[in-house]
Amino acid sequence: MANPLLALVIRLFSEQRDDAKDDADEATVGYGTLTFPTSPGRPPSAGILLVLRRMRTPLIVLIVIFAVSVLGLSLTPGQDAQGNPYRMTLFESLYFMSFTATTIGFGELPYTFTPEQRIWVTFAIFLSVIGWAYAVGSLLALMQDRSFRRALARRHFVRQVARLREPFLVLVGYGQATKRLARSLDDMGHRFVILDQDESRVASVDLDSYHADTPAMVGDARDTSRLAIAGVTHPFCEGVVALTGDEETNLDVAMTTALLRPDLAVIARAHSRNVAERMRTFGKPQVVNPFDRFGDHLRILHRSPASYQLMVWLTSAPGTPLPRRRDPVPRGRWVVIGQGRFGRELAADLRAEGIDVTAVTDSPDVDDQRKTLEGAGLEQAEVGAAAAFVAATESDITNLWLIESAHRLNPDLFVVALQNRATNAPLFDAVELDFGMQPADVIVHEVLARLANPVLMEFLPQVPRHDDEWSADVVAKLVERSGPGTPDMWLVRLTADEAPALEPWLRDGELRLGDLLRSPEGREMPVHALALALVRDNETIVMPDDDEVLRFDDELLLAGRASARRALDGTLGDEPTATYVIEGRIVPSGWLWRRLASR
Repeated sequence: MANPLLALVIRLFSEQRDDAKDDADEATVGYGTLTFPTSPGRPPSAGILLVLRRMRTPLIVLIVIFAVSVLGLSLTPGQDAQGNPYRMTLFESLYFMSFTATTIGFGELPYTFTPEQRIWVTFAIFLSVIGWAYAVGSLLALMQDRSFRRALARRHFVRQVARLREPFLVLVGYGQATKRLARSLDDMGHRFVILDQDESRVASVDLDSYHADTPAMVGDARDTSRLAIAGVTHPFCEGVVALTGDEETNLDVAMTTALLRPDLAVIARAHSRNVAERMRTFGKPQVVNPFDRFGDHLRILHRSPASYQLMVWLTSAPGTPLPRRRDPVPRGRWVVIGQGRFGRELAADLRAEGIDVTAVTDSPDVDDQRKTLEGAGLEQAEVGAAAAFVAATESDITNLWLIESAHRLNPDLFVVALQNRATNAPLFDAVELDFGMQPADVIVHEVLARLANPVLMEFLPQVPRHDDEWSADVVAKLVERSGPGTPDMWLVRLTADEAPALEPWLRDGELRLGDLLRSPEGREMPVHALALALVRDNETIVMPDDDEVLRFDDELLLAGRASARRALDGTLGDEPTATYVIEGRIVPSGWLWRRLASR
């Protein structure tokens, strides 16, 4: 390095740095066995180097001014108390200029100054004021410098991530969907890290007031080093969720994560099937397509309002109130206005449900679509005689305009609309909408369902296959067992490791589901939980009966209160508790009581 002072400072900082705390400032960041460059080609301690580069000239100016002032004062003639000639030593000059330059001002030492010395000190004072003003101004400019602030923020971010000692998720992007997902995760007590290339979005993380400190950094997720810094290689990272509006970015994140951590769960957003297939080429990412789900939601709502209510409720954050069950959708012809491939697929989904559909236009251009619909466009689609109307363009303004036009032609229409922006919710509420869908809501519900429990994704597709009465009965049972809020869901594996107390009954084939779900506080009462699914030999039994005989290696998806989970943990792990719950016999649990009982 050309500057010896810079090289010396870097060496000192490198030697004194604590490896456990300052990994963020090294040339690489790694967790476990994987190590990746934080910024290719950048030397260590970017923040320190930036300070030294920007403050080099001001520091040199201050040093030169101080040196000239000290040297000049030591050469200026003076006199002692007896009037004899006297010159201050370099140490005395250094001492005097030090407390003068720092505005402390002890006085004239060691003797009263001569006019020549006072003239020189006056000159040095004004010279030092100029130097300090230049240095302080440069320092303030540096503090406002975006590169310096980003370097400090990155240093702080990496330290926060390195200190995480509990499972966390990496959330790529901080748009509408990610914000709602982050709020739900925070309410569930789940930690997460945020990476977004928009500085204003990252700055808003602190304003969202999460319960735990949330590390957030500005960076492009397509840069492998940024993903490494965000914690993808961290041993406590349990998954990556990429919900940005850019499909290529989500694809890049899914690909990079699959190559760096093949064991890591990945949930990515995609709008096209082509990108979704490319994502699935790398590992087994879980792809979420909100627009593809729109047609599925309408089909389920048309088939069974209670099934739709149950699915939305179970995929909400724990404690969410039970949503209102919608009225049955009127039977008859539907008029669908979509754009491009999305409009065609939406119409195809409804036709697959046996619905008579009239697709007005499939133009991908909003302006062309408006021209098509002007005048008698809606009248030609016979909206006045239709039972339902769907406005599903990519523009909320266009959808609102279509809804108002359709209402004028047929006030009794069942109106469905796609709401692209959450901020437009008051406008859609004002147009008397019967059913609306926000892509952000669909994404959050599906991601929460995938994160909550993998078995839940085996249960949910089975719900629409049952009739409305079956779904209504499941909702009623869940409300009776766990209350009106979204229940907690957890998985119970009946293995020797996770359910040791049940081993005798499982081995003899004498354990029934109804007996397992009895309360340890009184076996005549059930615990506040309901078995939603039983997975056995890769087959899923939905809503198993209480008489179902359980076997080794069965997996149960349970939904209920947190107290029920604690009670079941006691049944699974404590043999006396299991004996009482299953057989009704009270077995002494302590050593003393067992000895007395044996006598």
